[in-house]
Amino acid sequence: MDTETQDTERDRSAVPNPSAPATDRAVEGSRSRLSWLPGGVWTAAGLALVAVLLLVSRFVAQPFGIPSASMEPALRVGDRVMVDKLAYRFGGEPRRGDVVVFDGTGYFGDGDYIKRVVGVGGDRVRCCAKDGRLTINGKPVTEPFLHAGDTPSDVAFDVVVPDGRLFVLGDHRADSADSRDHLGSPGGGMIPLSSVRGRANLVVWPPSRWNGLQQRDAYARVPAPSAAAHG
Repeated sequence: MDTETQDTERDRSAVPNPSAPATDRAVEGSRSRLSWLPGGVWTAAGLALVAVLLLVSRFVAQPFGIPSASMEPALRVGDRVMVDKLAYRFGGEPRRGDVVVFDGTGYFGDGDYIKRVVGVGGDRVRCCAKDGRLTINGKPVTEPFLHAGDTPSDVAFDVVVPDGRLFVLGDHRADSADSRDHLGSPGGGMIPLSSVRGRANLVVWPPSRWNGLQQRDAYARVPAPSAAAHG
């Protein structure tokens, strides 16, 4: 019997096959390194996916559920919108007509709120003109997104929005607690830009309600703030 040949064969069976594809060897190696983790590679992949989703939700986009009727008809209770958290991160600021989600703590109450931007820093927002419309910097505006049967406001107001803040209203004016209701509160009902979480661009659930939310065209003819408009 050739014992040297037998020993050689045993040695070959004791080491990885050098002719195996490199990818197979890499997968086998990763499995051995993750043997301590229940589920091994699949569990690690799942944890990595969860981490990515958390990062996206924290810094990029996040779903937001609609809790009230204050933004009807654009948003109904139970709708879910996707909030773009990068919309204002790189020098951009909310514009009239944008729908924004913001932290109302210290201004509206604890928690996040969703409203439409009507006035930005420097704007003079008044209600109502002789024809019943809201005016911004002296220009009456028509708001086609208002809830049927609602007036622009059943509360008279005349405010100048400080720089770095926003005047926000709900589309369902008769059922919305917004900047009008907090004019005597700290900050005068004006939301700091730093409290804005992001811009709600789209209804994503239910699918039958998919639609965009921005209404900038309604305010397109509003002039820039001026001393005359503030007089």
